[in-house]
Amino acid sequence: MLDIKKIIEGARRIGITGHERPDGDCIGSTLGLYNYLKKICPQGTTIDIFLETLGPRYSYLKSFDEISFDFGPQEKYDVFFTLDCSTPDRFPKASEYFEKAGKTVCIDHHVSNEGFGSERYIDGDASSASELVCRLIPKDEMDEDIAICLYSGIISDSGVLQFSCTSPDTLRTVADLISFGFDFTAIIDKSYYEKTYVQNQLLGRALVESVRFLDGRAIFTCVSRSMMEFYGATPKDLDGIVNQLLMTKDVKCAVFMYESGPMQYKVSLRGDNDIDVARIAVLFGGGGHIKAAGCTMSGTMYDVINNISEQIELQLD
Repeated sequence: MLDIKKIIEGARRIGITGHERPDGDCIGSTLGLYNYLKKICPQGTTIDIFLETLGPRYSYLKSFDEISFDFGPQEKYDVFFTLDCSTPDRFPKASEYFEKAGKTVCIDHHVSNEGFGSERYIDGDASSASELVCRLIPKDEMDEDIAICLYSGIISDSGVLQFSCTSPDTLRTVADLISFGFDFTAIIDKSYYEKTYVQNQLLGRALVESVRFLDGRAIFTCVSRSMMEFYGATPKDLDGIVNQLLMTKDVKCAVFMYESGPMQYKVSLRGDNDIDVARIAVLFGGGGHIKAAGCTMSGTMYDVINNISEQIELQLD
């Protein structure tokens, strides 16, 4: 396990980033680490956190307003952390900071992560990157602000402790975090369940236009660019659609895709105990977890779903 204090010893400039299109775990883990470093680093240490532009959903987290969305030129960092990134190409805008840094640190929980960085802490059995950050912070140095960040990240990636990645260790970690006394049920409602009107409209449209295949064992739906333009939506408004698809009775694998460019689709995959969607995603240049993974694919919508369907069928049969 990493010793954060030893890694940053003597560092005057420290950088942190997470993956593109950051989700709750990415935001929670990076801010959790950022707040911890601000707490333990000597005065005068520069600590920067870089993420892509975010909506207000996680604005209740401590230091949310200190996140930099500007990936402009920076002086060399002594230490640069990446969190929740399975490969270096998951943080393209911050790649130059990482490559030039004196020390590079990878903290990640994706089973597809083969290891990168001069220092690394990778556990594919963990629920989230936020759970890993919890393990790296001594209990007597945890505080409520850090705990809220990491709790938010854990419930995001574990589906409010419902996904199979939730282990006894995850539950013990959450118990330690909520012992700080914050309103953990309100955080679940705010960060996980609450949706805007546009998000609900897109969810409804996606469900209405969904199609079951492979004898009803798989389901997919697609959101086109024209649909997103009609609703004035962004990719952040698509969160949760693929999870809702998987809740369809008798479905073992759900596929959600949205058109990210001409003949290009971002694909999200979810599976039950009978299918390893990470294995499918890796075949198409992506990655993720056994039951939750994703990739980017080119071609028509029919090309994409036909190629994925073949791989799903191989596992189901």
